[in-house]
Formats: sequence, C-alpha cells, structure tokens
Amino acid sequence: MSSEHQGASEDADDESRDRPDDDGGGGGDKEDDRDIDESDGEDDVDRGVRPSVSAGAAGERASPAAPEVPEPGCRPSAAPQPGGVTGDSVFSWLQSRTIRRGVFVDPARDNFRTMTSLYCSMNPAAESVNLSTQTHGAVFNLEYSPDGSVLTVACEQTEVLLFDPISSKHIKTLTEAHEDCVNNIRFLDNRLFATCSDDTTIALWDLRKLNSKVCSLHGHASWVKNIEYDTNTRLLVTSGFDGNVITWDTNRFTEDGCPHKKFFHTRYLMRMRLTPDCSKMLISTSSGYLLILHDLDLTQSLEVGSYRMLRARRTPLTSDGGTSASRSAGTPRQGNDSSKIHPHREGISPRNSLEVLTPEIPGERDRGNCITSLQLHPKGWATLIRCSSNMDDQEWTCVYEFQEGAPTRPLVSPRCSLRLTHYIEEANVGRGYIKELCFSPDGRLICSPYGYGVRLLAFDERCGELADCIPVQTSCLREIRSIYSHSDVVLTTKFSPTHCQLASGCLSGRVALYQPKF
Repeated sequence: MSSEHQGASEDADDESRDRPDDDGGGGGDKEDDRDIDESDGEDDVDRGVRPSVSAGAAGERASPAAPEVPEPGCRPSAAPQPGGVTGDSVFSWLQSRTIRRGVFVDPARDNFRTMTSLYCSMNPAAESVNLSTQTHGAVFNLEYSPDGSVLTVACEQTEVLLFDPISSKHIKTLTEAHEDCVNNIRFLDNRLFATCSDDTTIALWDLRKLNSKVCSLHGHASWVKNIEYDTNTRLLVTSGFDGNVITWDTNRFTEDGCPHKKFFHTRYLMRMRLTPDCSKMLISTSSGYLLILHDLDLTQSLEVGSYRMLRARRTPLTSDGGTSASRSAGTPRQGNDSSKIHPHREGISPRNSLEVLTPEIPGERDRGNCITSLQLHPKGWATLIRCSSNMDDQEWTCVYEFQEGAPTRPLVSPRCSLRLTHYIEEANVGRGYIKELCFSPDGRLICSPYGYGVRLLAFDERCGELADCIPVQTSCLREIRSIYSHSDVVLTTKFSPTHCQLASGCLSGRVALYQPKF
C-alpha cells in the first residue's frame, strides 16, 4: 500500500471517530455512515467506522447475502465528502463504492423509472420476422451475436436461420446445417458460433464464410442439447442426453475437428450451464436433481470413482414460504438438505467439488419434478429454472439466489448453496415441450414463454436489481407485461445484449421481435 493511501485511510478513520454515535444527533451524517457501512460488511457497521479501501477491493462484487439494503425507491442522502483523501485514494474509494452494493452504489439503479417505462412499453415490432415457407419447422433456440448485429435461429428441420435484428431482414439460411433438428446455438465471439443437434454432432461456423462449416465435432452418443463456452480457457463445453459433458479444445481445432475429452457424466441430464465467471457448472436433470460443481476446473476429467456415493437431499419450504432451516438449522433431517461431495482420493485437487440438491418447488412438496430449463443471472447472482411436475399438470418458474460466504439470513440448509427467493406458476400450455426463458442483459427482468405469448417478470414492481429485492421469505415474481403475438405455443425467448429488443420463437416456426413503443 502506498504512503498516500495509508495516509488517506488514517484520515478516514479519524473522520469516522469524530462523527456522533448512532444514538446521538447529527442525523445527516448518520445516514451517510450507514450508506457506506452497508456495502462494507457487518463488522464495520457494528463499529461505526468507515474502513479504508484498497485498490484490490475495487473489483470485488459483494455477496448476494450482504446486509439488507433499503429499497431502490428510497431517496439517498448526499454523499459524504472524503475529507483528507486525495489522488488515487479518492478514485479507489469512489470506485469501490460504485461497484459494491449500497443505496446509491450503481448509478443505473437510479434509473429504475426509466427502465420500468421501457419494459412496460414493449410491443411487437412492426416488421417482425415471419417466414411463410414453413420448411424450417419449430423454433427451438434463439441467440444474438455478442455485438447484437445478428440473430440466429435454431430450427426443427435441420436449418439455421440468420437475421439482421434491427431491420428484421433475412440474411442467410443454412439449409442443411445438421442431419436432424438443431437444438442450441452459442457464439464464441462476434464471428464464430457453434450449433448442436439431435444428429449427435456439434458444428462450428464462421459468419464471414457461411457456405460451409468450419468443422464438425463428433463425440456424443445421443442428442446434443446444450453448448457453453469458457472464455478463460477457450474450451467449448457440450452436454447431451447420453449423460456426458464433453470439453473441446478450440485452440487446436482443424477441419477434422478438435481434441476433446469427457469431463463429467450423470444420468437423466437435461441442461448444463456455466456461471458468467466460469467458476461453477450447474446441471439439471429430468429427475429433479440440480448438480453444482464448485471451483470449476475444466482441464480435469471427473471419474465416478473419484467421488463418494452421491446423496441427493431436499430443501423444503415451510407453509409460510420460508425454509425449514430457518426454524431448525442446527438439526438437519435425512433427505432435507443438500450434500457436498468432495474428491477423497489422496492427491486429487480440491477443485470441482460436487453439490447435489433437489430444489423445492412451491406446490410440488409431495411430488417429483423435472427441471427442463436452466439459466444464470448475467452477474452470477442467481439461477433461473423452469420445471414441471412429473404428471405434467403444473409448471413453475423459480429464482434461486447463490449463497456465498457468511449470509445474514438463515440458510436453506446447513450447506446448501441456493435459496429460493422468487417464483411464479406458469400456464401449462404445450405439454411435453421445453420452454426456454431468459434474463435481460441487466438482470432486472425475466422473459418467460407463456402460452401463445411471452410474459415479462420482475423482482418487484419497479424492475429493481435482484440485489435490492432479496426477500426475507420467498415471494412471487411480479408480472410487468404480457404480450400475445403468436398463433402457437412459444418455446424460446432471448433478449438482445446491446439493444432494447426481445425475440421469441414458437412451435409453428414464427419469430417475433419486440421493442419499446411510445
């Protein structure tokens, strides 16, 4: 730490000692202290001291289990002046306060009225994509390029469609992209993307040369349903109904493919996702289990023999929407919590520790469920699932907060990493089909297929950040808007990463675009 920074820290400590206690006067200063302390931990709140901020703290994201934060509608008091803080210390202090969570930490949170207005005014675009040829079949997946310039469509009848999402004009049709239905599309960068299919293959494509594939990848023994990409290691990660998760080294691909290895295997695999920082892998199954690999290292292959017997445990809800652990956290019952399983052979890295749990679904306490869709919050704060009962007579959308560190609220179970925060029951239309939902790029909104249309859901009526809307007890998602623009069941939705635009695709093959309309 530089001498200037040390001096700034001492001045900050002296200034905080000169402030009146919480029981005394000086209401304005007390509010300022609370705003800063809430983003810096419980110890500092108890002492009433504003801690100094090192340069390394500026890049840290506070845990979702931080102390409670006033609602976004509260008007924050004026920011305290960092007396005696100069140079790099001023910048570090302001940057840390901006990144960490607090009343006025993120300037974007002050714009919730604008965001709510935009989301509530979403309507079908005048020129929605609508191909009448009907040769491509149902739309199974939608994916924007990272720069938002191209919208790709995965279709039932072996085709991949490409559109300009701004003009709604058709760019290209890859008529024989695969030999069976195309299930998923994933961009590796602004030009290279991968597709997977029920023909058990994965194909790499380059937007600059769409006349042929870059290469085809063979390794799965059954339908390939999911593609992820680790930007740190440049490993492509795929999963399929053969139960295998396979990694592909795209650093060394040729026309004949690229080196690959089986990373993980589990039965009844449905979906696999990586968190935005690629530190965790989540796997959902048709039997209702949710598997989480912590401290992920994709360079290691995980063998079944390197783990103890997997024990799945349930995280039950109480009748008031809370969790049983809030009443009896110290007495876990068999089958009523999660289980973390670590490699136990000597010499094996502690990374890739496995947690198996059965997320409880409201209304499904006595029956099993199938997790059909799995998504991650864009900031890695939560996971979003769509699930149905084993009888296919109910569907739910649920949000589970990741619990890291030492949370201030009761844990779901002694060692469970997820806590159900929000949920809503869905229209059980189009039974047997998987409905893919999505987060908005800022994480404030969820778009969920809802019968012949889409439903925009938020954590509160003001489209607040999830970090500002964590309830003490499980609560319902708020419906912001419902839009019906299809003549068949909607199967997939996607937000543009760069524009205020939304796309949806349905069973009959129509793709609709939505944007604000005033």
